[in-house]
Amino acid sequence: MTSWARTIADDPNHSTWYVERMRGLAADGEDLAGEARFVAALVGPGSRVLDAGCGPGRVSGAMKALGLSPVGVDLDPVLLDAAREDWPGIRFEQGDLGALPSGLLESLGAPFDAVVCAGNVLPFMESGAQARALAALFAAVRDGGRLAVGFGTNRGYALEQFVADAEGAGWRRDALFSTWEMHAREDESDFVVGVFTRAL
Repeated sequence: MTSWARTIADDPNHSTWYVERMRGLAADGEDLAGEARFVAALVGPGSRVLDAGCGPGRVSGAMKALGLSPVGVDLDPVLLDAAREDWPGIRFEQGDLGALPSGLLESLGAPFDAVVCAGNVLPFMESGAQARALAALFAAVRDGGRLAVGFGTNRGYALEQFVADAEGAGWRRDALFSTWEMHAREDESDFVVGVFTRAL
């Protein structure tokens, strides 16, 4: 069982709470587009981007507003319902990144120009599933395509393991930051944003 599934088992209303929290932050004028701006800096206008672990669609919506062409995948049906309601012009599909159904990413238009995986998606997976997910995402990106991943390194998925899993899947590490605003990574930082390329 993933830690997200355990969270939902412990609190069946957690997904609904999360949707309302994100909607509330947006209504209050909070800047929720940092990840989207980051991805837009990595790829050109109109690029096709997979939002892996899209949740309620916040990052996808911001990417679309910046001129990118996103599609989203997530495991949680409550979050996906909210994404479809709030962003009707974007395609969102259900799927477990650690065990993707055969052909799902192809049906969404793979290969993509880039993948973004934001919001502690990898730490929420079962141990070992991260490597499978990173390999699946590698296969879903064109040669020269990019990967941007951000998560808290104090949530059970160590930075060293993440880098090893990504490089083991074939990704070439380009940079590690401590924020989506590209601040330099420091040893005491408990958050990482990693940028990788599917090398030619």
